[in-house]
Amino acid sequence: MPLIARSLLIVAAVTLAGTAARAQQTADDIKWITQCVDDNKDEGQAAPVVLAYCTCMNNKMSSDETRSITQWEKANPRAMEACSTKAGWKGK
Repeated sequence: MPLIARSLLIVAAVTLAGTAARAQQTADDIKWITQCVDDNKDEGQAAPVVLAYCTCMNNKMSSDETRSITQWEKANPRAMEACSTKAGWKGK
C-alpha cells in the first residue's frame, strides 16, 4: 500500500478509534502516532495491534513532550510494557 494511502488509513483509524482517556486525537497526536506506526511496521505485529500500542503510548505522554513516541518509549519501559500488554503485542 502506498505511503500516502497507508497514512490516510492510519489517520482515519486513529480518529475513529478514540480512547476512554482521550476522546479525540489532535493533528499533532495523529502525526506522532502515524510516525510510531511507521517505526514499528516491521515488528511482526498486526496493524491494529501496532495502532493500539502507538495510540496508548501517545496518550501516556505529556502534551508538551518533544520526543517521538519511539524515543520516549526507551526512557519509559513501564509505559511501554503496559501499552504492549493492552494492545496485545506478542513476543517482545
